[in-house]
Amino acid sequence: CRFANVLKSKGVTDADRVILYMPMIPEAAVAMLACTRIGAAHSIVFGGFSAEALRDRIVDAEAKLVVTADGGYRKGEPFALKAQVDDAVDRAPSVETVVVVRRTGQEVSMKEGRDCWYHDELEDASPDCPAAELDAEHPLFILYTSGTTGKPKGILHTTGGYLTHVATTNRAIFE
Repeated sequence: CRFANVLKSKGVTDADRVILYMPMIPEAAVAMLACTRIGAAHSIVFGGFSAEALRDRIVDAEAKLVVTADGGYRKGEPFALKAQVDDAVDRAPSVETVVVVRRTGQEVSMKEGRDCWYHDELEDASPDCPAAELDAEHPLFILYTSGTTGKPKGILHTTGGYLTHVATTNRAIFE
């Protein structure tokens, strides 16, 4: 709820798209759930993709906000993410805000008026955020192919369709 309120404070509405370009950290799940709570469609982009591949997905989705981290770890070694985002966002005019999670502690450049730290934004965010009431056909998330054909192709999953699938899977598999 707190991060959902952060998104709302940055102007994200149920008509917007948010790109998540993050390592495998709990904040990635928090960001997905926060987008869902306010009705903003999200798209996860693999943190190993290039700035160009990231830009292509941002532009295609017309994303308003990107959530990333300063970096992540691969085979125990830190790697940069924020620099890739900066390169991609410089060529993606729809992005207004970049929220950065501190993961590795490496130095990153922060663009005044666009970039903000996740932990700073959460400090004053309210823990109360009622879930948005949405149509079953409201966009939930966009899943892109790897883009091996040159241009990524996205498929839009809707709120009702996806939740029906989850409920059916839970009933059939876990019960």
